[in-house]
Amino acid sequence: MIAIIDYDAGNLKSVEKALLSLGETPVITRDREQILSADKIILPGVGSFGDAMGRLRQYQLVEIIRRSVERNTPFLGICLGLQLMFERSDESDGVEGLGLLKGEIVKIPDCPGLKIPHMGWNSLNIKPGTRLFKGIENGAYVYFVHSYYLKAEDQQVVAASTEYSAHIHAAVEEKNLFACQFHPEKSGDVGLQILKNFISL
Repeated sequence: MIAIIDYDAGNLKSVEKALLSLGETPVITRDREQILSADKIILPGVGSFGDAMGRLRQYQLVEIIRRSVERNTPFLGICLGLQLMFERSDESDGVEGLGLLKGEIVKIPDCPGLKIPHMGWNSLNIKPGTRLFKGIENGAYVYFVHSYYLKAEDQQVVAASTEYSAHIHAAVEEKNLFACQFHPEKSGDVGLQILKNFISL
């Protein structure tokens, strides 16, 4: 069973729809036992870092997420979900993230001719041999919507990057932890292949 964590952070239905199209029967839930018993866990999300961490704490999901990760359950963060997996964000001073991986979330710098938030399709520079991008060509395009981006402390966890006013760590992969700053559920066949790769882990 694939659990999509429900913490009132939007974007759940489009992730569910993408998984249904792949023949899966995901469950949107904040039930702690359901999450702990899941075969795979997805943390989607749109909105602000601080508000999202507040809701995860309100629904007592922080400890459940950490326990699931310690059990080696494959875990996928999407967009805000990726950002929450790290330690902190410029968007919300003083708010601790989940700290599953080391790194920080910083604001995309202003650049003449580029709009922020970054909304649209960008190509990925994919690290060879990653499980999340198996069967996907380097340079594949995916869909982004964000104003903040990841600077991972350990470059080894970066599975794909892109350029938009800065060098953006667009996806990470470390043991059972996976995450995408872009939206695979809105990225056509490439995105569906990424989700399929995660499902088949």
